[in-house]
Amino acid sequence: MAKKWVYLFSEGNKDMRDLLGGKGAGVAEMTRAGLPVPPGFTITTEACNAFFAGGEKFPEGTWDQVLDALKWVEQQTGKKFGDPNNPLLVSVRSGAKFSMPGMMDTVLNIGLNPQTLQGISRLTGNERFAYDAYRRLIQMFGRIVKDIDGRKFDHILEGYKEKTEGKQDTDLTTDMLKQVVKDYKALYKKELGVEFPDDPLAQLRQAIEAVFGSWFGKRAVDYRNFNKIPHDLGTAVNVQTMVFGNMGFDSGTGVAFTRNPATGDKALYGEYLQNAQGEDVVAGIRTPKKIAQLQDDMPVVYGQFVKVANQMERHYREMQDLEFTVEKGKLWMLQTRTGKRTAQAAVKVAVEMVNEGLITKQEAIMRVEPAQINQLLLPRFDPKAKDVAAGEGKLLAKGLNASPGAAAGKAIFDADTAETLGTNGESVILVRPETNPDDVHGMLVARGILTQHGGATSHAAVVARGLGKPCVSGTEAIRVDTETKSFSANGLTVKEGDLISIDGTTGEVFLGAIKTIAPNFAEEKDLQILLGWANEAKRLGVWANADYPRDATNARLFGAEGIGLCRTEHMFFEEERLPIVQKMILSESEDEREKYLAQLLPFQRSDFEGIFRVMDGLPVIIRLIDPPLHEFLPKYEDLLVEVTNLRGATSFSRDERLVSILEEKEKMLKAVGAMREANPMLGLRGIRLGITFPGITKMQVRAIFEAACNVTKEGKSVHPEVMIPLTGHINELKVTQTALEDVAKAVMKEKGLEIHYKFGTMIEVPRAALTAGEIAQMAQFFSFGTNDLTQMTFGYSRDDAEGKFLLQYVEKKILPENPFQALDRIGVGRLVKMAVEEGRKTRPDLEVGICGEHGGDPSSIEFCHQVGLNYVSCSPFRVPIARLAAAQAALGQVTRDK
Repeated sequence: MAKKWVYLFSEGNKDMRDLLGGKGAGVAEMTRAGLPVPPGFTITTEACNAFFAGGEKFPEGTWDQVLDALKWVEQQTGKKFGDPNNPLLVSVRSGAKFSMPGMMDTVLNIGLNPQTLQGISRLTGNERFAYDAYRRLIQMFGRIVKDIDGRKFDHILEGYKEKTEGKQDTDLTTDMLKQVVKDYKALYKKELGVEFPDDPLAQLRQAIEAVFGSWFGKRAVDYRNFNKIPHDLGTAVNVQTMVFGNMGFDSGTGVAFTRNPATGDKALYGEYLQNAQGEDVVAGIRTPKKIAQLQDDMPVVYGQFVKVANQMERHYREMQDLEFTVEKGKLWMLQTRTGKRTAQAAVKVAVEMVNEGLITKQEAIMRVEPAQINQLLLPRFDPKAKDVAAGEGKLLAKGLNASPGAAAGKAIFDADTAETLGTNGESVILVRPETNPDDVHGMLVARGILTQHGGATSHAAVVARGLGKPCVSGTEAIRVDTETKSFSANGLTVKEGDLISIDGTTGEVFLGAIKTIAPNFAEEKDLQILLGWANEAKRLGVWANADYPRDATNARLFGAEGIGLCRTEHMFFEEERLPIVQKMILSESEDEREKYLAQLLPFQRSDFEGIFRVMDGLPVIIRLIDPPLHEFLPKYEDLLVEVTNLRGATSFSRDERLVSILEEKEKMLKAVGAMREANPMLGLRGIRLGITFPGITKMQVRAIFEAACNVTKEGKSVHPEVMIPLTGHINELKVTQTALEDVAKAVMKEKGLEIHYKFGTMIEVPRAALTAGEIAQMAQFFSFGTNDLTQMTFGYSRDDAEGKFLLQYVEKKILPENPFQALDRIGVGRLVKMAVEEGRKTRPDLEVGICGEHGGDPSSIEFCHQVGLNYVSCSPFRVPIARLAAAQAALGQVTRDK
């Protein structure tokens, strides 16, 4: 039996997204529900993949199935494709499994030629409409199928629009449109050397091939790379009967969401244009009307549409993105799909749908992406700074608040330049008259998007919301000139490279960079509710990395359940302490070193007291000194320059002050020189430093336990855990941990208190992971330092690798991801899994966590859940992300187990 490549809309359903794509599955489901959907059929994603596998040729049997399906559509509509008396016209649209708005191609009005044009004109009694449809076909076919620069068509059309009073496409007369068609055809022949095809079947075949081809177009590939969508899914192609919104002012076209995709508010949100076709709304060529105005213009249609919108949201139990056309007062539904939304909207919609009984708490948790939590907690413009800027005349304009958030950067007027600068780390705002799909590579790296034209459902707005980037669209008060790369507004001219700020929440555009402030997490009520549900669902604990009491305060605010990493060496860099640390390092005897350690003890004790007070009742893991001592001293090269200069100065003058400074600097230079190592990250640091200079770590442990006892006496519940870094051999731990536990016991005896505590180690040396069973004989907990473990497993120096070759490795697919951002499950992950299993064979109650940067990465958190870790620890500001990711890992495990 021949392979089935083509499905009628009546043969599909919403569960066939893999095969029919999201659009095809959506129109099939609406057809099954009895909604007014123009008849059509879908060519499958499998056909797309076979098309490319076969050298961009239709797989065997595809075209015959297309022709058979076309005959069925003819029967349903009573029209015939290519018939000059009663012609059938169709659209050809892409539709992948995952929504990729604007990333692939669409061609409308296929089937028009000089003969069918006259038939359409006679049947409708509207010659202007017929020529308007024909010019659109030539323009879209030339641009999309034949790759003619779209600006050349635009230039012709703009020339005729300038001759009208209103300067809109709707102001063009029939005679003008006839001339536009003539000029378009002349351009087509000039560019390609052939006439525009009159054969409707040739138009259809080439359009299908072009839509398949757009799957590997640059903008589609860039979008998939950014959103981590696989490239082997392919796109379906939907061939659908044309219905026309450009037949007069009782016709129109629109896009609407069942809820506000920017805020999540439960109200229809969208736009429409009268006397227009669908691409006009998305392209932003005319600024459309708000969907609520449809109630005044076409009250019956509006009532029908509201009913359909509510039906689709209840049916899918999800916010829907709907496309519709009104032809001579009749509503037609063209698409329904899950609506792209901002982070704020994602959280609000999820929570409210639970409250409405549409979905469960578990479903709500799974519907919000962890990255969206990050977007929700990004900085916002300081209202006071905005007021000052406005008072100084720097408020340039106000447009539509299309996608919320704050962004400041250089004004850049083309996508290529934006991509170049943004990739190099510069902050840019992409400024365009209106965006189109060819701009997407610039939008991906821009901090925000500003457009002169377009509405809240235009291409710029939809893509920006999907990317989580601020966007101000439809800013008609500005005039963008792409030739001079500038825009004018409020009497000012902004040139390329000038700093501007856009507020996607209010729609405001400012000259210069506006100061930002952190959001108030406590005010995010919906997020608090969602994360509360996440806490109920997750198994993994979520702790935080915190070096100071202020960090610990933030950690608790964001919901941390403990401190997984407190780095004591950061405390040594404080201005009043560093000179003491340096004197301690330069000491020539143990007695001298002990004197300076005694001066450091109160500082360390005070630091720990502050953290213990904040973390009352929760565990606090404190890592003993880890970096090599030379990091606390000036760089050798800088000292050498200083000493050389001082020697020159003192050779001319025996100034006693200079001589004294020279002697001190020479002493330090000698000490730093003696400490220099060929590879300091593998040298005298961590546990090795503690063994070589035991007084340092003993002082730290004394400070920890004195602080713990003092705070316990205040009535707080203190749970210190002491972490010894860089263990590679059990004998290192036996020497170090035994001596340090003696210090802890001595302090508790002095204070007359018994405190529950643990001693453990960081697993960051591969040998420690391989011998975890032995290590667990001493260590009461493991904390994986996956930054160093990744470095040592790969043999990479992170600082060198990321700057020189690692990003190229990812781009060339040598590595699937940067292993310092997402845990390498196959290599590093195998060591982690092995260490957990071997450690717990020795010590069944072994506490195991992770404290590297991977602790805040959702993919890595999922792995940590799977291998049985007790907790992950990350920066305080990533705690909400980790809480949601941990819940999703647990719920995903439940689903897999079923």
